[in-house]
Amino acid sequence: MKHNLVQSIVEQSVMLTSDADWDKLIQQVHNSKFVLLGEASHGTSEFYTARVEITKKLIQEKRFTFVAVEGDWPACQAINRYVKGYDLVTKSAKDVLKSFDRWPTWMWANEEMIDLIEWMKEYNESGQNQTKVGFYGIDIYSLWESMDEVIRYLKQIDSTDLEAARQAFTCFEPFNRNNEEYAVSAGIFSEDCIEEVAKLLTTIQRKKEKYPHHEELNLNLQVNALVAYNAENYYRTMVVHDDRSWNIRDMHMVDALNEIMDFYGSEGKAIVWEHNTHVGDASATDMKDSGMINVGQVIREQNPTEDVFITGFGTYRGTVIAAEEWGMDFEIKTVPPAMKGSWEEAMHLSGAYDKLLIFTDENRQLFQGRIGHRAIGVVYRPEYEQYGNYVPSVMSDRYDAFIYIDETQALHPLVQEKAPVL
Repeated sequence: MKHNLVQSIVEQSVMLTSDADWDKLIQQVHNSKFVLLGEASHGTSEFYTARVEITKKLIQEKRFTFVAVEGDWPACQAINRYVKGYDLVTKSAKDVLKSFDRWPTWMWANEEMIDLIEWMKEYNESGQNQTKVGFYGIDIYSLWESMDEVIRYLKQIDSTDLEAARQAFTCFEPFNRNNEEYAVSAGIFSEDCIEEVAKLLTTIQRKKEKYPHHEELNLNLQVNALVAYNAENYYRTMVVHDDRSWNIRDMHMVDALNEIMDFYGSEGKAIVWEHNTHVGDASATDMKDSGMINVGQVIREQNPTEDVFITGFGTYRGTVIAAEEWGMDFEIKTVPPAMKGSWEEAMHLSGAYDKLLIFTDENRQLFQGRIGHRAIGVVYRPEYEQYGNYVPSVMSDRYDAFIYIDETQALHPLVQEKAPVL
């Protein structure tokens, strides 16, 4: 480990001791319209609780209008309807989180999310901001659920476009709501539904302004149709082109994010919660060498520099919620000390305490070396960590700030049983 890197972290970072320390980060956001908050895993309690407190401050002090997360649109709509008061039946955030029944359920159905959801509901009810703050899922996986939502809504308003939706759904029916079955059929045997979903999306987008706007029904329809179209492309591609399917997924998240921003108009300001691998600019990593892009990179490219602020997260050691294999029950796994020569080890060597490092025009050159940066997914096997869990990154180009928690604890899931596999 180069001494000058450790020394630079010591000199440029500030210790985090309480929630009041987030003010330093909020000040750096200035007038950004997009604040992207990462995480080094989908199962670490401190990453969620830190984002909750930062999010509250951004909403209160910077008038941010919505939170967009790496989750399914239909399930997250249950949260959106609850916090905005559209749902007059559900009595608690814990009940709302029962909507998350797709593996990995723990990503959003966890104790840490309850605080934010109840706070957002109370904030909206207080009338502190004329525009009610929303909560949305911008991921791509809800193909079948989004198709259901499109048909249900078009049927509800007795739309002439219902037939186009039914034709698209009929095409998918033989696959029994099985994503893998459709992926193999479409990707290898070219038996796909691309024409049907393209026709449906085009029809709905052409009549965008004609659908009712009550309780965001128009936005709900638009994004569900977008999910159906892009999810079809994603599953058709993933079997034969893994890198390309990654790009399809992240471009979908950008498209959905922009759709929400359009809905909020000039007041739109987005807080995005996703894994570091999605929000940390891919052009500053070895992902670029494979032609891969991500949300952080594209949002930066689409907007003025001052409109985008990206914060990464990391830890040296601790515990995490993850699974041994895709679709299996989650476990509390031990996160070993960070690999020698990694970014996380440098942060630890600079002092075994939580810290915030903000990258500025004055200090970015100190962190220009490419270094391994740990990434833990929903599937995690610590014993093999050195072979695939470190993403070579230029940290001061990948992020505008970095939050380091020296020792972290596992997330607290609400649901213990195994949920349906993607």
